Amino acid sequence: MFYRENGQFKTSYRADQQIFPIVQDRWGLLVLLAIAVFAVPMVVDEYMFRAILIPFLILSLAALGVNVLVGYCGQISLGSGAFMAVGAYMAYNTYVRIEGIPLIVALLSGGFFATLVGMFFGIPSLRVKGLYLAVATLAAQFFCDWAFLRISWFTNNNASGSVSVSNLSILGWTIDSPVDKYLLCLAFVVLFALMTKNLVRSAIGREWMAIRDMDVAAAVIGIRPVYAKLSAFAVSSFIVGVAGALWGFIHLGSWEPAAFSIDRSFQLLFMVIIGGMGSIMGSFFGAAFIVILPIFLNQFLPGVGALFGVSISTALVSHTEYMVFGALIVWFLIVEPHGLAKLWSIGKQKMRLWPFPH
Repeated sequence: MFYRENGQFKTSYRADQQIFPIVQDRWGLLVLLAIAVFAVPMVVDEYMFRAILIPFLILSLAALGVNVLVGYCGQISLGSGAFMAVGAYMAYNTYVRIEGIPLIVALLSGGFFATLVGMFFGIPSLRVKGLYLAVATLAAQFFCDWAFLRISWFTNNNASGSVSVSNLSILGWTIDSPVDKYLLCLAFVVLFALMTKNLVRSAIGREWMAIRDMDVAAAVIGIRPVYAKLSAFAVSSFIVGVAGALWGFIHLGSWEPAAFSIDRSFQLLFMVIIGGMGSIMGSFFGAAFIVILPIFLNQFLPGVGALFGVSISTALVSHTEYMVFGALIVWFLIVEPHGLAKLWSIGKQKMRLWPFPH
């Protein structure tokens, strides 16, 4: 009854094409942002920030980038972890080698260099697709793992092979507490989500979706596959690179190449599949699911085992996590290929009809 479009008339083309045409959606988003900015820092403890909220925001940003490439353009990629690593390491080198560089510029520089690497490894998409393209992007993962592990320049000649950053600040704002880190990540996520939403609604976004649906037909109607595919790789790699820089600078503080292994690439792909391919909201749903599920299983399974007098080890919980992920991916691919975002869309549609379903 409260989620209806009755009486919401559009008197201009601009009003009809706005991102949230229903006023309830606009108010709901504003309320959600107000809660995230003002209420969450006052009521959430340090553990929630470090273990859940900050990883959720950064992984949402990374999943957003992967969704641009996989969900909207239909180009399978298994090199997302490599692009995150490029963003983290190049942002680190920019930050330590250029004296006085602002933190924001250093983080964005990580996205810039990730864009260059992503476009280079995206060149095979002009000739191959599907499994072959996945193997080509997988080469980026192996190459970057080797480069960051063996070439000492990337680690500023650190003998341990790891890098670390400290004393982060933006215009006098010292970013040292979990609340500060959370607010910085939230600002990045909001800006990039808005940018991506407008981008996929623009002409280039429609070109990506045309390439995804049928690249031959897209080429026949005048869409340039070279431009569309490489631009998708560029935008996706930039967003993923910035997420990698945030993951290293804000979440980890110090890291080594293992932090961006192939497991990270698969994790991001799982987020897109479970959350919903070709959906901005699906990126957030997938990231929330991936972040919360391991914590839930770590708390739930030992408790269930204790009820039956069975001791459940940490290793068993870890294996159960992989089994649950695998089962859910198979289930979503068979039952609901569009993921949690589609279920959310169906729920919103039912709310429009309630309490008088047709």
